[in-house]
Amino acid sequence: MKYLDEYRDAKIAHGIAAEIRRGSTRPWVLMEICGGQTHTLMRYGIDDLLGDSVQLVHGPGCPVCVTPIETIDRAIALARMPDVTLVSYGDMLRVPGSDTDLFHVKAEGGDVRVVYSPADAVQLARSRPDRKVVFFAIGFETTAPAHAMAVLQAERLGLRNFSLLVSHVLVPPAIRTLLSSPKNRVQGFIAPGHVCAVVGCKDYEQLVNEFKVPIVVGGFEPLDLLEAIRMLVAQLEEGRIELENQYSRSVQYAGNRPAQEAVARVFEIANRKWRGIGPIPVSGLCLKEVYALFDAERQFDLEMIRAEEPSECISAEVLLGLKKPTECPAFGTRCTHERPLGAPMVSSEGACAAYYQYRRHLVTL
Repeated sequence: MKYLDEYRDAKIAHGIAAEIRRGSTRPWVLMEICGGQTHTLMRYGIDDLLGDSVQLVHGPGCPVCVTPIETIDRAIALARMPDVTLVSYGDMLRVPGSDTDLFHVKAEGGDVRVVYSPADAVQLARSRPDRKVVFFAIGFETTAPAHAMAVLQAERLGLRNFSLLVSHVLVPPAIRTLLSSPKNRVQGFIAPGHVCAVVGCKDYEQLVNEFKVPIVVGGFEPLDLLEAIRMLVAQLEEGRIELENQYSRSVQYAGNRPAQEAVARVFEIANRKWRGIGPIPVSGLCLKEVYALFDAERQFDLEMIRAEEPSECISAEVLLGLKKPTECPAFGTRCTHERPLGAPMVSSEGACAAYYQYRRHLVTL
């Protein structure tokens, strides 16, 4: 593919990996935050290329995975209402709630639609004034601008039958929680390039200064990640602590100002619960009071729906980088892609799904 093959060059990859191995005097523990980066690492065997020079652990960088089970239950409750059309990204359909998932609700007759853009949900609401159309708005900072624009578009069109079920989370507060934990063992982070393309690098620079830990903003191709790892290892070996930007072809320090302005107009910072992790202060977004008309939780009185996480699923320890998916007793047996216990097994960015697809041979029964 044009402009892509050069980031997957095997010869260059082996050269960078060899440089990392030569330059490491100890097995540094590094964490990539984004689930897309996790899948690249597993798919191309980058962890194997690095040998014992680096230990890679995987962070809570999958918005589907960290959507709390009670939010899934609220979406399911909406999908079962006879006058509601629930619109969602495809990843969410098989994420297990307390008793079922959206896929089975759809099979039972619930009006559940899959789209690639929230603009499609706005158009659906415009074409079906007889239906209450709810868009399941999940994601990190990356998808927030598009969801904000959907609200602004619905407002301009005067749509009274469109709303969002919001489950937006923010990455820096999650990293702060990880670094504040007495169990933390991560010595360097690969920050999510797509998030930083929107919000910029300021918050990550603050984390570097506050916790004295190096962070490199990384891309998503094999050479991007190898280069980000090389930059982190170089910092750690030299005793430097800095924010560096490997993904400079897409990320600027200030980020995307128009996107930030759209988000600031529609959303405000809120406390947010993370699946498997629990509440993290000021770690999410919610709709501002002025846009309460478009808030499904308020319109449908969903806040009373509560749920607990399944005790057998260790997704919290996986998302916090404390365990690998293959260390879960249920992995590949009681928890599979076809019958998942937790969201990380079914999300396209989930760590458990990555290991199930690329690392099942590591399971010891």
